[in-house]
Amino acid sequence: MGKPTGFKEYQRETPPVRPPAERIQDFREIYLKFGKLKTRQQAARCMDCGIPFCHQACPLGNDIPDFNDAIYRGDWAYAYKVLASTNNFPEFTGRICPAPCEASCVLNINQDPVSIELIEKKIIEEAFQRGLVRPHPPKRRSGKKIAVVGSGPAGMAAAAQLNQAGHWVTVFERDEQIGGLLRLGIPDFKLEKRIIDRRISLMEQEGIRFKTGVNVGFDLSMAELENQFDAVLLCCGALAPRDLPIPGRELDGVEYAMDFLTDQNRQIAGLVENLNIHAYGKDVIVIGGGDTGADCVGTANRQGALSVSQLAYRDQPPLERSEDNPWPEWPMVLQTTSSHEEGCERQWGILTKAFLADEKGHLRALKTIEVNWEQNEAGQRGKMTEIPGTEKEMPCQLALLAVGFLHTEHTGPVDQLGLELSSRGHVKCTQYQTSHEKVFAAGDMRRGQSLVVWAIHEGRQAARAIDTFLTGSSKLPSKNSSKLQA
Repeated sequence: MGKPTGFKEYQRETPPVRPPAERIQDFREIYLKFGKLKTRQQAARCMDCGIPFCHQACPLGNDIPDFNDAIYRGDWAYAYKVLASTNNFPEFTGRICPAPCEASCVLNINQDPVSIELIEKKIIEEAFQRGLVRPHPPKRRSGKKIAVVGSGPAGMAAAAQLNQAGHWVTVFERDEQIGGLLRLGIPDFKLEKRIIDRRISLMEQEGIRFKTGVNVGFDLSMAELENQFDAVLLCCGALAPRDLPIPGRELDGVEYAMDFLTDQNRQIAGLVENLNIHAYGKDVIVIGGGDTGADCVGTANRQGALSVSQLAYRDQPPLERSEDNPWPEWPMVLQTTSSHEEGCERQWGILTKAFLADEKGHLRALKTIEVNWEQNEAGQRGKMTEIPGTEKEMPCQLALLAVGFLHTEHTGPVDQLGLELSSRGHVKCTQYQTSHEKVFAAGDMRRGQSLVVWAIHEGRQAARAIDTFLTGSSKLPSKNSSKLQA
């Protein structure tokens, strides 16, 4: 619980950041160092709340009060042991998780919540510095071989768990490097890729094999994979983008947000020399108000955009919780990210009607209109109507579509096996097992586009399901159970 009176003595603090004018000159992490003493003070704010709602909010069931107490007492080794018992990759979640645990922190009822994400990051980085994070190959091997298709957080978590269970695991990735969207979709200013490389090196030392540049379903058929392995886990993500089929969609200058982000990440990694999509000197408009859109804002500013705007067709969220959005629910309030602080004009209630071309057929502007959202009798958002007389043109030479993803790609493994799909196009599973007996699925491929922390959870649970399928039982931890008790 930390210090009994800590929440009264200390205010919430998070790491300082580099000034916006400085940090947009590079793609390095924006946060500066945060001392161990300050971290212990933040851990001391954890209350003796009786029922830790942070557990309920965290998909991994992290033992947050326990590691907070350990940090307050200065026991970094035990804090790491507690954290690692439920989370395979705290160095990822400590940087890019939106921290639903903090939203449900009891202290958040009338104060700022405990800085849980910060503490998590500090624990794992201190553990690396102290040499506590070491490879632990399994003592015995089962002789069973498992193929994991996709090396994002779900695939990596499943591979780590299955390897610890003693199975031989090979991870197949169609791109040039391991990490999935962790590698190619998330900007370096949020997650420098050396952090991923550090973890992959450990996993290789533990006996996991990684094969890049193998597009399963094309370079290697599912039939071949099933013949070579005792079980197959598909963690191929939900990469089919939602489009915006309006006039002018075909114009040069209208791009998917993820194509823009992966292009920049490939250049930083040295995989390509020149950018295919660039924002330099352009009026950039990001269509979509989510995290991917915010990443595009930060990337466009670093590329030297002339101006950056972000449009959302929903109403602007409130600054504080509404009465129908009580604690401990996720707060539906205005979220301002570090990318927005670097320069962005944000507009709400704006619907894009068309992309307009110049005389050469390139994008020159967006045609937009303001919209109004009616409320039904229950006070919920109802019908959207356009407001006459609010049409306008917005100068734009690069429009980035950040309106989400539909489902996993159906070409390749899904079509080859004829896997059963849900009504929304996700792979349908029973206890992570698909309609094909030897094939399992996890992560966004199974549940739809979601958070990194949910992907890790999915990978861990799918590993347990596969271990049970192969051996009849499993000692891998079940949901919200710790390795410390396993």
